Amino acid sequence: MPGQTETTTHLAVTDSSAAASSLAAPRKGTTAKCIFTVDVEDWFHILDVPSTPPMSQWDSLPSLVEKNFRKLLDIFAEKDVRVTCFFLGWVAEKFPHLVREAVRQGHEIASHGYAHRLVYELTPQEFLEDALRSKRVLEDLAGRPVLGYRSSGFSVTERTPWFFEKLMEAGYGYDSSVFPARREHGGFEGARFAPYRVTDGENALIEFPVTVEKVLGKPLCFFGGGYLRLFPYFLIRRMTSRVLEEGRPVIFYVHPREVDPLHPRLPMGAVRRFKSYVNLDTTEKKIRRLTSEFEVTTFESFIRGNPEAFRN
Repeated sequence: MPGQTETTTHLAVTDSSAAASSLAAPRKGTTAKCIFTVDVEDWFHILDVPSTPPMSQWDSLPSLVEKNFRKLLDIFAEKDVRVTCFFLGWVAEKFPHLVREAVRQGHEIASHGYAHRLVYELTPQEFLEDALRSKRVLEDLAGRPVLGYRSSGFSVTERTPWFFEKLMEAGYGYDSSVFPARREHGGFEGARFAPYRVTDGENALIEFPVTVEKVLGKPLCFFGGGYLRLFPYFLIRRMTSRVLEEGRPVIFYVHPREVDPLHPRLPMGAVRRFKSYVNLDTTEKKIRRLTSEFEVTTFESFIRGNPEAFRN
């Protein structure tokens, strides 16, 4: 697991001076890049609150994912950038034309799982089946291999030592689920900040941890979700530049509901309500500025530009 040289499931992390450092370093003659991602889910897919509706009710709820995802696609088209779209399998099945439209516009399709369940609440077999189901749905719709995975809520923890093994078994080539700091659900304090390789015998994948930067010795995220909404743009921009200067890619992540300040709210406590809905009216402007001021790419393109990262 992250931060270790070997796990109880015989998964090994490649030494950071080899594959991990080569992946993280910008190539000569270029600048380090940002990887922009969208977790394609609906307004009611908020995790781990009592009011979150069960999957059996999703079809009966008014959906806003199409309107909001198309708004994001319009922004990306206007800025002429390509991003990685982590589609929830359920959303992809209900709105297959959104997957096809993202492909048509040149974006990468990746998996956010099928049923939006926390990894640490699943058995290894349940997780494998969910990851496989999502991958098959997306590949059928996209007409191309799906290499990437991101877990719901970045919910990979010490309680899921089988996570990477099952992802490799499902046929994924990279993951972006490890959150290298303390977090409400998930979080791997002490995990590596830069991308690194995880191996299991002859199988391997690349882990792209969620981007964090240390402030007063503590790792903090400024680059997605509630963090991107909470912090002022000047600070996000400064931290982005700092990470890029260190040679790491900056991974941004947003959800379609975050460009819709008027979307419905789920009942929840005051603290969680603040985290889920703070500064929704700032997201679109921040996305526009980030995609104007920084070079943005997809995971697939970043990996293709660093082929040495796949060598054993």
